[in-house]
Amino acid sequence: MHTYLKGLAGCVLAVAASPALASEGGTSFYLLGSGGPGAAVAPPVEGIFIDNTVYIYDGSAKVSKEFVVGGQIVAGLDATVVADFPTVLFVPSTDFAGGVLQLGATFPVGHPNIDASVVLTGPGGGVRQFDAFDNATVIGDPVATVQVSWPLADNLFIQPTVQVNIPVGNYREDQLANLAFNRWIYDGSVAMSLHDMESGWDVSGKVGVTFNGTNDYTQYKSGDEFHAEAAIEKAFSPSFSLGVQGYYFDQLSGDSGPGARLGPFKGKTVAGGLTAAFNFLSGKTPVTARFRAFKEFDVRNRLKGSAFFFSLTFPIKMNLPPEAG
Repeated sequence: MHTYLKGLAGCVLAVAASPALASEGGTSFYLLGSGGPGAAVAPPVEGIFIDNTVYIYDGSAKVSKEFVVGGQIVAGLDATVVADFPTVLFVPSTDFAGGVLQLGATFPVGHPNIDASVVLTGPGGGVRQFDAFDNATVIGDPVATVQVSWPLADNLFIQPTVQVNIPVGNYREDQLANLAFNRWIYDGSVAMSLHDMESGWDVSGKVGVTFNGTNDYTQYKSGDEFHAEAAIEKAFSPSFSLGVQGYYFDQLSGDSGPGARLGPFKGKTVAGGLTAAFNFLSGKTPVTARFRAFKEFDVRNRLKGSAFFFSLTFPIKMNLPPEAG
C-alpha cells in the first residue's frame, strides 16, 4: 500500500493560491510542483484517503517590476505564503470503465504576507509610491476533483483529471493578502507514470491547462495557463525513495478586462528541485511522508523564489479483500 500512497499527494493536491505572479492577485490556481512521482498511480482499493500538505513559498521581484494585486498596481513585491491544504480523496470503484475512479475535495487555509510599494498615478500623470504591508490568516476556495487512473501496460499508468475552483472562500476585497480567487476556474490535466515496483524506479510526467474565469469585483480576466511537470525517483528501500523533479509554466493568453491595468502581462517560469518520500506505520495504518523543494529560474512577469512542500498521506478507511485482512 505504501507504493500507492507515495503518489497520492500528487494525485489529490494540485491546486492552491500559488504566489506565482502572472494572473490577477499574484496567484495561479494550479500548484506547481504538486504533480510528482507516481502522478498517475491510484490506490488499488476502494476507500477514503487523506493528504495534508503544508506549503511554503518565499519570492520577490525587482523594485522596478510592477504587478496588479488586490486591484492595485504595486512594485518591489516580496511575498511569503505559509498554507495548509487538507484533501479528502474518495475511491468508490477500482473498476470504473477498467480504471480507478477518485473523487476529491481540498479546503485551503493559509497566512500570506505581502510587502510592496503601492504605485499611484495622479490626474496630471505624476507617480507616487508608498509602502504597503498586508498579512492575514484566510480560508481559500474549496476545490473539487474528479480523476480516473487506467493501466496501459505493465507498470504504465495514465490519469486524466478535472478540477474546479468554487469561489466561496474568504476573498478580501481591495487587500493584498488573499488565498481565495473570487472566480470560477477549471483545470484539465493528464498524467503518465512508468512505475516499476520491482526495480524501484518511477518516471512520471503531467501536463495541463488552466481556464480562468473573471473576478466580478475587480473586472479582471486572467489568461489561460499551461503547466507541465516531470519527476524521476528511485526507491532505495521499502521505506525510502529519493528523486529529482521540475516544473514549467507558460501563460497561453493574456490578461484582459478593465482591471488588467498592466495589459496582457503573460508570465512564464521554470523550476527544478528534489523530492523524497518516507514510508512508515502508525499503529497498523500505512503513512507516507513526502518532502519537495524547488528553486525557480527563467522567470517572466512573476515572483522568483523557492517553494517547499511537506505532505502526510494515509487511509482512514479501506475496503480490503478478506484475504488481506
